[in-house]
Amino acid sequence: MRYITTEGLTKTFTVRKKREKGRLLREKTQVRALDSVSFSIEQGELVGSIGPNGAGKSTLVKILSGILTPESGAVTVDGLVPWQERRRHVKNIGVVFGQRSQLWWDVPIVDSFSLLRDIYRVPEGDYRKRLDELTEALDLSSFLRTPLRLLSLGQRMRAELCGSLLHGPKLLFLDEPTIGLDAVSKLSLRDFLQKENRERGTTVLLTTHDMEDIAALCPRVMVLGHGKKLFDGALPDLLSRYDKVRQVTVRYDGDFTLPALPETCRLTREGADCKITYEPASLPTGALLSLLQGAGAIRELTAQPQNVDHLIAAMYKEMDL
Repeated sequence: MRYITTEGLTKTFTVRKKREKGRLLREKTQVRALDSVSFSIEQGELVGSIGPNGAGKSTLVKILSGILTPESGAVTVDGLVPWQERRRHVKNIGVVFGQRSQLWWDVPIVDSFSLLRDIYRVPEGDYRKRLDELTEALDLSSFLRTPLRLLSLGQRMRAELCGSLLHGPKLLFLDEPTIGLDAVSKLSLRDFLQKENRERGTTVLLTTHDMEDIAALCPRVMVLGHGKKLFDGALPDLLSRYDKVRQVTVRYDGDFTLPALPETCRLTREGADCKITYEPASLPTGALLSLLQGAGAIRELTAQPQNVDHLIAAMYKEMDL
């Protein structure tokens, strides 16, 4: 079932150029944040949206949540046009921005939750049941009566997630939800989002620069650049286009003599370790391993693909983003 559908979505902003010395007036220019973007998302999907700054990701989220109105194109979310039927629409969505808060800064977070219950008109019984579920899942019990301003970044993000999910939304927008979090907090947050998506069927659109979040959470990814949709599909399919290099690290027992390697390989030594960077298209991995085995008695050997961030950087460069 198609839950979100966009057709030819276009949004343009008018911005003023930076004032130059000696000039009173600043010229205006048109920036097309979204340029004929079309896609659909099924109910219960977990989709990642990536792209460099200025690609149009935040503009897309603001249109889908009903904050902005596009110049042209059509959008429906669960059968509703977000900016035309916003009152009905917001009852079914939750939004978490990594650097903004929907909770009140100086009051205990449980009081903020009570205010959100009133805003969304959640029945008391449903609210209590959902709050208990989220308190346990997000481990909030130790700081429910602590003001938001006194919480750590990880605690604050868990509280924000709770506030966004109290009314049981069908759709959750996440914009940089793990920014600034430590490794433990990131893992905990990812586990929670996977469980929420799996058990409650919550549709999730994740916008982030953190490729580890995308790789861990999103079976599907959309790439935006210059306001256009440049890719829409499985992350492995995207990365395979740029995953052209591998690295093997080998350590030998005793003496060894490395054979001559093809020019496409690069050899570096770090202490007892030999690191060989190679292209499988030019030198198959099996052939390289045979050469290394013939050089001496191998003590340890590890093979690694390129870092995901490096692959995305290569993709951005090729797409001129």
